[in-house]
Amino acid sequence: MSDHLRVRYAPSPTGQLHIGGARTALFNYLMARKDGGQFIIRFEDTDQSRHIESGVSNQLDGLKWLGLDWDESLDIGGEYGPYRQMERLDLYKPFVEQLLAGGHAYPCYCSEEELEQERAEQEARGEMPRYSGKGRYLTAEQIAAYEAEGRKPSIRFRVPEGRLIAFKDRIREHVEFESDGIGDFIIVRADGIPTYNFAVILDDYLMKINLVIRGEEHLSNTPRQILMYEALELPIPEFAHLSIILNPDRKKMSKRDESIVQFIGQYRDLGYLPEAVLNFITLLGWSPVGEEEIFTKEEIIAQFDLSRVSKSPAVFDMDKLNWMNNHYMKKTELSRVVELSLPHLQNAGLVPQTLSSEQEDWINKLVGLNQDRMQYAGEIVQLSQIFFQEDVTYEEEEAKAILAEDYAPIVLRGFLDEVERAEAFEAELIPAMLKAVQKATGYKGKPLFMSIRVALTGQTHGPDLNMTVFLLGKEKVVARLNKLL
Repeated sequence: MSDHLRVRYAPSPTGQLHIGGARTALFNYLMARKDGGQFIIRFEDTDQSRHIESGVSNQLDGLKWLGLDWDESLDIGGEYGPYRQMERLDLYKPFVEQLLAGGHAYPCYCSEEELEQERAEQEARGEMPRYSGKGRYLTAEQIAAYEAEGRKPSIRFRVPEGRLIAFKDRIREHVEFESDGIGDFIIVRADGIPTYNFAVILDDYLMKINLVIRGEEHLSNTPRQILMYEALELPIPEFAHLSIILNPDRKKMSKRDESIVQFIGQYRDLGYLPEAVLNFITLLGWSPVGEEEIFTKEEIIAQFDLSRVSKSPAVFDMDKLNWMNNHYMKKTELSRVVELSLPHLQNAGLVPQTLSSEQEDWINKLVGLNQDRMQYAGEIVQLSQIFFQEDVTYEEEEAKAILAEDYAPIVLRGFLDEVERAEAFEAELIPAMLKAVQKATGYKGKPLFMSIRVALTGQTHGPDLNMTVFLLGKEKVVARLNKLL
């Protein structure tokens, strides 16, 4: 095993990169970069029934979008490849033979129907379903009879009885399991393809992985894997199991729950900033020193340590993510926010696919007007509807009350006169128009500014009024005021 830290992220290519998988990859990456180690990505694709070829690119593209890089994987190669399990099948065979020869494994000819019946009988007796181990004791004659039937055996690992399997987890500290509750488990299926628990320990050994950081759902696999490491006389890596992520209701997150944005590709498509999403994911179970929550990737690497990773479940808080992304949006250069926002305006049919220089300038100003309010770039469609719709709706009670005041028609007629008289209609000229209305009508402050805002947008609050009036344009301002008056 390597003297230098070697960690890995080993997803199954079954779909999109989930927030939980992204966190596992991120914590492995942070450990490697903090300690000057290597971060490896490989793919566990032995379950071909769930394999989706696009799942490989989905995983890698999602991690790249987050700003992660790696030292070895199937896209860049490395000394310990291949990096897909289905391309490593020949590497596993000598270890299977070693376990069989040492009596640590045996062929099992039980059919799926027989195993299902056994499970049903155990459940009927109120027992925890597990393999009884009857395949351990087959005679040569029984094996020959099964072979004659054409049965193909799976290979099961022989779990020793009466063992206490204990290990130190870097996050959970002391963990222990009793071997009698495990039951002999399959390590190679009847089709010759190894199962997860067997292939993963061999990959970790052959790739010299010495720290395994993975999700809590793998905690119960660890005693099985330790037993196989011992049987093969292989060095056992350290383990660190991350707590699960709960939804806002503090229930286990389900990938089928569409009320939560759970996949990294969705955040990219909605127009979130990757550095904000990375910052947010890091805080799902990890606590920095102090009260600060906004960090660059480099600052996170400098602080990251498994000793500050919590044993308790992390709670996914969409409001906090939106707050954090808004913080990053405010500080991001306008050109980047425009680049993220424009496709949403185009997909909504609000602006054409090909823009003139005047349209580009107008969109730059529109996005700049709303930049500080945007939680993510996709919100530009909702925030800017008022500039594209023909009619204004006055739904807010406060807005209706403003328009019902005696001063409202006086202010609005005064502003309409100023707009119609204006030869040029530029943003920097709007304040002078408002000043002229104030002088002519005697109204200022809320009566002046709120009346005009409500009349033109239907809203009592919003972004800078001068730029709002300018972006609406002279024609639309005149039309809206005339219609209301």
